[in-house]
Amino acid sequence: MSGPLQDKVALVAGATRGAGRGTAVELGAAGATVYVTGRSTRQRRSEYDRPETVEDTAELVTAAGGHGIAVAVDHLDKNAVRALVDRIADERGRLDVLVNDIWGGEKLFAWDTPVWEHDLDNGLRLLRLAVETHAITSHCALPLLLRRPGGLVVEMTDGTADYNRDTYRVNFFYDLAKASVLRMAFALGHELGPRGATALALTPGWLRSEMMLDAYGVSEHDWRDALARQPHFAISETPRYVGRAVAALAADPDVARFNGHSLSSGGLAQVYGFTDLDGSRPDAWRYLVEVQDAGKPADVTGYR
Repeated sequence: MSGPLQDKVALVAGATRGAGRGTAVELGAAGATVYVTGRSTRQRRSEYDRPETVEDTAELVTAAGGHGIAVAVDHLDKNAVRALVDRIADERGRLDVLVNDIWGGEKLFAWDTPVWEHDLDNGLRLLRLAVETHAITSHCALPLLLRRPGGLVVEMTDGTADYNRDTYRVNFFYDLAKASVLRMAFALGHELGPRGATALALTPGWLRSEMMLDAYGVSEHDWRDALARQPHFAISETPRYVGRAVAALAADPDVARFNGHSLSSGGLAQVYGFTDLDGSRPDAWRYLVEVQDAGKPADVTGYR
């Protein structure tokens, strides 16, 4: 392995697909050893019932130039998370990067449905999967991360603090979950900063995840065919884009300047100079405010 992160150990919690997978692969491309976790394995699928697995992600990490290690973990199970951290400590003796990307809520929320009409069990399950998992993982993993100065915690969410402050996000439960993750990064920044580590929140833009591509009936190869149905999809980005943001942060000796902040893949591309796989730099959150939410026709000129 070689690269700016060749001596680093990362844990990407929730790396089966989407932003977690893209992040794990880019950390691997930078040379890191990456533990990737999730509930979907080649032996057993989660309730998502999708084909992506943690083993697939680990193999992609290794193929990219790192060392991928797949571990099946339900991050609501605190004993399983403790066992995972103990394993990392035994095998590596360190943890340099923790990415809390656990979500699991795609099938649990209803769009534009008020809280009193929403399925309560689904809403509470969403909060457990999206918030409690992050708290459990941080509780268990941070003592190992703090063994060495310079550790980085990335709380992956949907939306920047500025955007989510002023925008109703989907419904009560979804909005609360994403706001909670933003606040967790802020709180962790206060607790980790004086101890030599950095915590921050990071959001991708409109993500061309496996599930999003399926929803539009396209693949990464022909994703632009979806523009006939949703022209604003032109601002979308691959999961590798936010992964490159994490890799850049992890390699930055001055990353502490972002402690407690809310960041985006598009914003960090302007700071670090990385691009998406197609060489563009989509700036989705600026586009959403200035074009889509403003009711203007789709036009990504100047935004990617």
